[in-house]
Amino acid sequence: MKIRYSLLFLILFGFLYSCEKEQMQKQKNIVIKEHKKVIYQVFTRLFGNENTSNKPWGTIEENGVGKFDDFTDEALKEIKKLGITHIWYTGVLHHAMVTDYSSYGISNDDPDVVKGRAGSPYAVKDYYNVDPDMAVDPANRMQEFEALIKRTHSHGMKVIIDIVPNHIARKYEGSNNPEGVYDFGANDDTSSTYKKDNNFYYIPGETFQVPQWNDGYLPLGGEQNPLVNGKFDENPAKWTGNGSRLSRPDQNDWYETVKINYGIKPDGSKDFENLPEGYDQKDHLEHHNFWKDKAVPDSWKKFRDIAHFWLEKGVDGLRYDMAEMVPVEFWSYMNSSIKVKYPEALILAEVYNPAQYREYIFLGKMDYLYDKVGFYDSIKHVMQGHGWTDHLPIVQKEVNDIEHHMLHFLENHDEQRIASPDFAGAADKGKPAMVVSTTISTSPTLLYFAQELGEPGAESAGFGSPTRTSIFDYIGVPSLQRWMNHKKFDGAQLYKQEKELRSFYQKLLTFTVQSDALMGNYQEIHFYNKDQNPNYDHRIFSFSRWSENEKLIIISNFDESKYYDLDLIIPEDLIPKWQLENGTYQVEDQLNSNIKETLYVADGIGKVHIKLSPLESSIFKLQKNE
Repeated sequence: MKIRYSLLFLILFGFLYSCEKEQMQKQKNIVIKEHKKVIYQVFTRLFGNENTSNKPWGTIEENGVGKFDDFTDEALKEIKKLGITHIWYTGVLHHAMVTDYSSYGISNDDPDVVKGRAGSPYAVKDYYNVDPDMAVDPANRMQEFEALIKRTHSHGMKVIIDIVPNHIARKYEGSNNPEGVYDFGANDDTSSTYKKDNNFYYIPGETFQVPQWNDGYLPLGGEQNPLVNGKFDENPAKWTGNGSRLSRPDQNDWYETVKINYGIKPDGSKDFENLPEGYDQKDHLEHHNFWKDKAVPDSWKKFRDIAHFWLEKGVDGLRYDMAEMVPVEFWSYMNSSIKVKYPEALILAEVYNPAQYREYIFLGKMDYLYDKVGFYDSIKHVMQGHGWTDHLPIVQKEVNDIEHHMLHFLENHDEQRIASPDFAGAADKGKPAMVVSTTISTSPTLLYFAQELGEPGAESAGFGSPTRTSIFDYIGVPSLQRWMNHKKFDGAQLYKQEKELRSFYQKLLTFTVQSDALMGNYQEIHFYNKDQNPNYDHRIFSFSRWSENEKLIIISNFDESKYYDLDLIIPEDLIPKWQLENGTYQVEDQLNSNIKETLYVADGIGKVHIKLSPLESSIFKLQKNE
């Protein structure tokens, strides 16, 4: 009888194992069939603004502002044509600003604690509402944003918005709180520096003081305003967003914000449970179950509810600002709660410490992190002319185990524009870098709005300085305005060079979202060629990508003046991986459709003749033999 039961057990075990194996294979196949994500980050209030005044510190009346409604069907159709899969609408949530909306029941903000005139989108004033600036009718602003979500979806793109968990505006006032939701700090015990369920940290016995302004800076550029009096009513003072514990923060601190308390005591110890050993190997459901019966700090629950509020409205993804300043245990709690209910939600986080990447991915359950400190910083040096391409495969290898999770970008709202003099000084210098950045890994690509037009960010908007398109003031974006062409969105006013650049980005990105190979295997062939090829040097970079159905050879020239004419060598260890025999094969450039070359394979080594003009790239696709 025991033998019969054992045999039955073995048969059952084998069946279950077979089912599990089949399911794992199905999941693997799904990953293989998945294609590249391309995220278009747009600073929402600047899109659609046709005003060209660009007066420093200009008001909304003087300099204009874009609206949700400016993302028309025609605009979204043209954005989609770039190869975009997701739009990250930056600066959507209601943040502190100087513009007066008191007639709509919104209290005025104090310019002494607002950066710029339009305000920082990372000083959120109301997490349950959207920026009134961007609504045709501010009283109807939520409905206008909901309509934008639906329009975006109708064009086959998904919506991402920011959540800023580390800090909020010094004056937070919820105007649209769901039932039972209390504002941050409403129930805090302000007599103590710290309590687990306080939302803020306090400095008992001290009142907040406005920073001492230096270097000629004055709020609103020195304009006379009854609210600009060097005072802001906050008693007791709270810790500032970047962690400053001074009641009078420095001008360079994040003085317009206050830091959120996540249960980290002032001495750095934790007032919540640690995740048990091995939870980096567990899925989101097990993380969710772990936190179910735990007493977590009040701030954890507040941000969980905020995230769910927006996902329920149809938002498809969240980008977390300064995620590494918030404990990873919170992210386990937050993201597992999201993934249980919204398994397809995209979760992107701003994390800059490479030593913490794996912790935030595997314990914090993030989908994607910024690859800034490694890949972006390295390729920026190459673009500027003082970095070698030799460094690119090295930094890529450092994240080989997590490469799919590392978002690639060349611009975003924090970084300088490529065409600005302090970066590369010319938009074309971004072309080889964009090819490499977009094709070297399976990770998503981020495109910052008007990057595809070569926008230099040259305007002096008010707060801050040129080279970055201002996120603090009302301003027009000249190249974008030319592309919009009075809301026709046909690019008719673009300069010839801008049209050519946008065409390049469109061809590159539409190829990447369709390519199987870019979600497959990678092997650099750079060092082999540098050793074996006398005409190959550190200003070009080459690698291969392949899947079962597609084989690619990618090479980019980062030099702005040098031409390359060489035989690129395909190493002998790559030929069998591509299942090639001795003979000739045609390869066709996917960026330059009129260029076709022949790949010669002899004695297990391949060679293809390549000519590269300055700043030119080629993506050679192996053509199937008939």
